[in-house]
Amino acid sequence: MPFGISHSTRELTRDQWRAFIATFLGWMFDGFDFTVLTFILIDIQKTFAIDAVLAGALGTVTLVMRLAGGVVSGAMADKWGRKLPLMLSIMWLAIFAFASGFSTSYTMLFALRALFGIGMGGVWAAGMPLTLEHWPAHLRGTASGMLQGGFAWGFILAAFVFRFVYPLLDEAVAWRVMLSIGIVPILLVPWIAARVPESPVWLERRRRVASSDRAERPPIVRLFQRDLLGTTLQCAALMTAFMFSYYAITFWYATLLRARGIEPLAYLVTLNLGQALGNPVWGTISDRRLGRRGAITIAALLGVAAVPLFTLTMSHALMWAGAVVMGICGIGIWGMAPTYLTERFPTIVRGVGPGLAYHTGAAIGSVTPTIIGLLQQRGMPLGDAMALVIAVAGVTVAAVIWLGPETRGRTFTAN
Repeated sequence: MPFGISHSTRELTRDQWRAFIATFLGWMFDGFDFTVLTFILIDIQKTFAIDAVLAGALGTVTLVMRLAGGVVSGAMADKWGRKLPLMLSIMWLAIFAFASGFSTSYTMLFALRALFGIGMGGVWAAGMPLTLEHWPAHLRGTASGMLQGGFAWGFILAAFVFRFVYPLLDEAVAWRVMLSIGIVPILLVPWIAARVPESPVWLERRRRVASSDRAERPPIVRLFQRDLLGTTLQCAALMTAFMFSYYAITFWYATLLRARGIEPLAYLVTLNLGQALGNPVWGTISDRRLGRRGAITIAALLGVAAVPLFTLTMSHALMWAGAVVMGICGIGIWGMAPTYLTERFPTIVRGVGPGLAYHTGAAIGSVTPTIIGLLQQRGMPLGDAMALVIAVAGVTVAAVIWLGPETRGRTFTAN
């Protein structure tokens, strides 16, 4: 079982666990399919004769297109239920991950990764409310942390595949195989269709709407009405800072290690095991006295404090220690993102609201890999460029979270 499961989760039903597993595995394969790209940037640069800026742009375009996927899938989830868009999103990302391995030009690869990003955004927007509306309020932070930790397990899986499968392949096709392995999550779709129940909160809302004659605005319009506009803007700003932090930490990290002559596997596994542990730990902490805001602030600032060890030192031992702290704290803050966002929005927009906020952050934060590439072209060492962006983003997270209210303990209703 994932890290962070407490004895109190024994009260959960099979249906609640199935909803969790569907989203967890979907997000884990999202993590694999996206982060596997970070291991093979050097190979792609050689194949298509591109510079670091264009290599970074492959990550940027994926993150930008997550916004489209998050909005469309979230709106579908609010209108037709959480399950259908989750299944469609998994199918979509698997198909375009597979197709990416057959790219014959940089332009083709760029376009396929953009289309892949749509599915990536959709999985999060539909899957998170599916699970969190199943789970009880007092375990929502724990569930949130375990779910978000799925991305770290995907990163770890990508690291092991890179370490043990990549060397066995012919150099000319190795990076292509790494991308095309992304077809695997399509196997989840039949199981979700047959065994995972729809959100009970969404079903209750559908029953109420069916028995009422009142007309409702489309969910995406509802987000920009006066009573929700501030929530929408603050959540999007928070997720933007989260994204700058995350992609500054992770996107170029394997490249930094390889450039220093370091075998990446141990460090990447350490970083992502730290996240896999930190996500549910901080999620559980946020269910207690500190609440969402206090836990996010402390975790973000501890991540900033770890920057000198993470990217600036040349000592392998100190870099490893930095990876531990950065994983648990710097990326561990993500454990609180799903529950905080779902608690900020009412049921009518609980798919599209968090989806829009999360993936607006991803779209704006998508420039992070490119910015770090530009800083390198202007003469800044990669480690220094990563350190600068991580520090600024972490401090911003700690400030922006306080622009919104505390949400711990909020009850989900059918309204």
